[in-house]
Amino acid sequence: MIFKVYFQESIKQVPVREKTRTIFVEGDSEKDVRLKLKDEPYNIEFVTVLEGPFLEFEQQNEDYKVLEIG
Repeated sequence: MIFKVYFQESIKQVPVREKTRTIFVEGDSEKDVRLKLKDEPYNIEFVTVLEGPFLEFEQQNEDYKVLEIG
């Protein structure tokens, strides 16, 4: 499954809408995605699964790229 992760670039940064970034990560569950990102300095706000028309919409964006994490 593909998940969209909303985050701040620094664990110390307070969530502010204008500074929120997103990445796409493949994983089995939200917990799996959070475990994959645990070593990153991100302040994760929200993780949501993308499927159906929501995934299709995101794939049309030229910036769409799934982050490869082992």
